[in-house]
Amino acid sequence: MTLVSVVIPAFNEAGPLPATLAAVAALGPDEVIVVDDGSSDGTGAAAAKRGAAVVRLPFNMGKGAALTAGVRASRGEVLLFLDADLGASASEAAKLLHPVLAGRAGRAVGAFPRGARPSGFGLVQGVARLAVRGLTGLEMASPLSGQRAVRRAVLERIGPLARGFGVDAALTVDAARAGFRVVEVPVDMRHRRTGRDAAGFLHRGRQLAHLFGALAPRLLRRAAAP
Repeated sequence: MTLVSVVIPAFNEAGPLPATLAAVAALGPDEVIVVDDGSSDGTGAAAAKRGAAVVRLPFNMGKGAALTAGVRASRGEVLLFLDADLGASASEAAKLLHPVLAGRAGRAVGAFPRGARPSGFGLVQGVARLAVRGLTGLEMASPLSGQRAVRRAVLERIGPLARGFGVDAALTVDAARAGFRVVEVPVDMRHRRTGRDAAGFLHRGRQLAHLFGALAPRLLRRAAAP
């Protein structure tokens, strides 16, 4: 029987995390690992209280580093990466596991509902779509989605994860270019959205910088390839 590990990177998510963990538990995974990425609000304690294994990072190291720590601590043959703020909608993650467990894909990415109200102006998503299409030929509706199921063999083949918020798009690129099938699966998930205020623009600016940092080396390697 295939072991499934859920890995949830979390930075100051003590509020929504309990509902997310309750929904994840109903999926029946073999283990649930929450990576407390230097939180100051009791995220780790909230996760432990609800039975999750907790990996604590000494300070906020970013999403890529948190996922790397979670993968190292896990033992599953299939890993399910989920955001901490999904709440009850985390139950939709079962749809991501199906194609991977059935051997129809090496990676499954959750595509959020079409028509959902955008939190910004779509710039970062647009850049990610163009970059993923240019590097792999894949047309992705949600290239930055953090909701993903992946076989450990894929991660072992592609090597170290990218740092920061660029990790999700880079995972898609690396998996596809390594010959693994990547599929998008529609999921009715919801999570907290950043607004069109100073904090929201700062967050999206950081996302864009991380995206360029992750994908630029991959673009250069492709350009240099014979």
